[in-house]
Amino acid sequence: MNYTSQLWLFFVLVFGAVILPGLDMALILGSALTGGRHNGFAAVAGAIAGAACHSVIVALGIGVLLKIPGTFNTVLIAGTAYIAWIGVSTLRSSAPATLANQAAPISAWVAFRRGLANNMMNPNAYLFSLAIFPQFIRPEYGTIALQAFVLWAIIALTQAGVYGSVVLAAAQVRQGLATKPWADAMLRRLVGSMLIAIAIWVGFESWRRL
Repeated sequence: MNYTSQLWLFFVLVFGAVILPGLDMALILGSALTGGRHNGFAAVAGAIAGAACHSVIVALGIGVLLKIPGTFNTVLIAGTAYIAWIGVSTLRSSAPATLANQAAPISAWVAFRRGLANNMMNPNAYLFSLAIFPQFIRPEYGTIALQAFVLWAIIALTQAGVYGSVVLAAAQVRQGLATKPWADAMLRRLVGSMLIAIAIWVGFESWRRL
């Protein structure tokens, strides 16, 4: 198999991983539903930046540390707890607002930081990087750094396409409900509950595979 064929195979694997519902997609969907298109795309940018960090980690060989059971378990707990905390915060913000307790919407910068932190604490992202990246990095194809960059570019473009489509669809839903006074609170309750449920499910499934 030549280098081009290997890159296409890598794309297929990445697309399959990105399109499956998980912590990243849940956070991005929630950001778009509660904060609109700008926050949704900011969260996508955060996830893409997180993927870049994973590529650097693998290229430097630091990812070997995550094979230590205690280290991986810590990342697993931190990642699922973080997304659950965002879910709880979203639920709390769905309470009827008054002049005294009205919560300001989060900024795009906060949405970006959440997307980055969520991706960096996503145990499945580390599993993918550690299991798949080494299979597509070969000495005969050039420097490790350049190959890691190419693989990250494929991941970034795939994330932008898949997650960007999710953002656009969610923003349309949000816009359609914008004229209804009860819609914002309903969306926040729905998103908060979804994030908590997905955090519990992903945490349980990841822990069971250990």
